[in-house]
Amino acid sequence: MVQLIDSDIRTREVLDWRGLHILHAGMSSCSQKLRIFLNLKGIEWQGHEMNLAASETYGDWFLGINPRALVPVLIWDGAVHIESNDILTLLDGAFPEPRLIPSEQAAEIAAMLQQEDELHLDMRTLSFRFVMARTKSNKTPEMLARYDDGTGTVNGASDHENRAHQIEFYQRLAAEGITDEAVRASARKFRTAFDDLEQRLSATPYLLGQTITVMDIAWYVYATRLQFAGYPLDRLHPHVRAWWGKLNDDERFSREVQPPQAILETIARNHAEWAQTGNALTDITGF
Repeated sequence: MVQLIDSDIRTREVLDWRGLHILHAGMSSCSQKLRIFLNLKGIEWQGHEMNLAASETYGDWFLGINPRALVPVLIWDGAVHIESNDILTLLDGAFPEPRLIPSEQAAEIAAMLQQEDELHLDMRTLSFRFVMARTKSNKTPEMLARYDDGTGTVNGASDHENRAHQIEFYQRLAAEGITDEAVRASARKFRTAFDDLEQRLSATPYLLGQTITVMDIAWYVYATRLQFAGYPLDRLHPHVRAWWGKLNDDERFSREVQPPQAILETIARNHAEWAQTGNALTDITGF
């Protein structure tokens, strides 16, 4: 459980925040996962939305709360928790109804959440190119240097290792954009993962059996984002597509993943152009 200690927190005002506060972003997949979780639990919370396009999480105020510059962050009566899957586990214990991480499946869920977390940069790769149409970095060298200047700590220690992969991603994005090779590599990982989900859902209505768990939330978010990117879920994984459709009919899920109208219009315009030029996700991957 990643809870910052007092010396890690440089933005001291949050120590006085009472109640349950979530720092999040509308199009952040991890934020979407947490918001759906909160909806299903019926938990009351106060939101503080961060502008990722403007790199607000790389500013001094936010870095003083989370030196990893990632959302979501939970601040609960002044205690700061910075890892989304840890936040889910904490809240499931504190608000046990409905139970979304059943104790008898806790070990399996922990392993599956780790697998999902390891795909985060692959999701970013496909989302940036085919949803946001972003192929250049909006993080300047100066911004990245401040992000990793050694002042931010977790549990009182340097957190460089956890930040290095973020820096590498944005440096590579600035140098070469998102290449077709990178797209194919990331898409192959998701196809393998969805093949596993397809097998699970051929036998049960939800990923871990007869009831919804946190894994259904996590993979619903990924499946939604990839469909916006042009991934052919219905053709390659029909059981996954049917499961996704059932969850998507529930507003507690669907309202948290719907992009703003301007982004929807941009997606439609870009996909039409890419279909004409042979640059759609299915063209590049051969799926």
